[in-house]
Amino acid sequence: MRVRKSVVIIGAFLLTLFLLSVFVTLVQKDVGLKDRIALVRIEGPLVDGKAAIDEIKEYVKDKSIKAIVVRINSPGGGVVPSQEIHDEIKKAVQTKKVVVSMGSVAASGGYYISASASRIIANPGTITGSIGVIMQIPNLKGLFEKLGVKADVVKSGKHKEMASIFRGIGDEERKIVQGVMDDVHEQFIVAVAEGRKMPVETVRELADGRIYSGNQAKQIGLVDELGDLEYAVSVTAKMVGIKGEPEIVTKKEKNALMEILRGEIPEGFLKYAPNLELKYQYMP
Repeated sequence: MRVRKSVVIIGAFLLTLFLLSVFVTLVQKDVGLKDRIALVRIEGPLVDGKAAIDEIKEYVKDKSIKAIVVRINSPGGGVVPSQEIHDEIKKAVQTKKVVVSMGSVAASGGYYISASASRIIANPGTITGSIGVIMQIPNLKGLFEKLGVKADVVKSGKHKEMASIFRGIGDEERKIVQGVMDDVHEQFIVAVAEGRKMPVETVRELADGRIYSGNQAKQIGLVDELGDLEYAVSVTAKMVGIKGEPEIVTKKEKNALMEILRGEIPEGFLKYAPNLELKYQYMP
């Protein structure tokens, strides 16, 4: 009897989910679930791009999401996470409009990830640009000599000890590191040129590491328009034909109940927390 009762309960639960799914499908047009814009926030130093990439991928797959606004407030960070987020936005643009809204700062890697968007909107005072690459190598040789600290090195290759803090960097090693920096810088320049549809030589002239205000960036073609986040959302809505006030979806607003109403079964539903927040990991 207990087994039969459990089967009945499970069956009733699944039937309820099915009916909710059918109901939502029938009324989607009336309640506006098909005309939504996703808001992805990328804030702080770029250390790991996985969270942002996963979020963008999710919204690209969601047919109810008509466009994505990426709000960037970052001074940059690691080369690899910058490139990975840039590439993910580049792929997303192939199927959906992706508009970047720049906050206080979107420089270096923050601009790198912006370059492939459908449109870039910055505030007039946004700090952006800084198209360049930097590597800082501490040289504590003088301090260690005063302290009487020495390092005994055993290595398998001529340059394996390159840029050691115990002795600084030599001329030959400097050339090697400079070659790496120049190659990564060129990758940055090409990415901006492709994303902004600008000649590579034009971008190269702008890419000496200097920063620009949002107003300056617009004048030289690194930014399309000036405006705040609210303006960026309204522009995005017009781009995809949404009339009136668009419904904004963010990761913090997504919860298991809304997933059920859209006909989805949340992962780990039986022990879900009402708000499934996505938290970014930053450097200390």
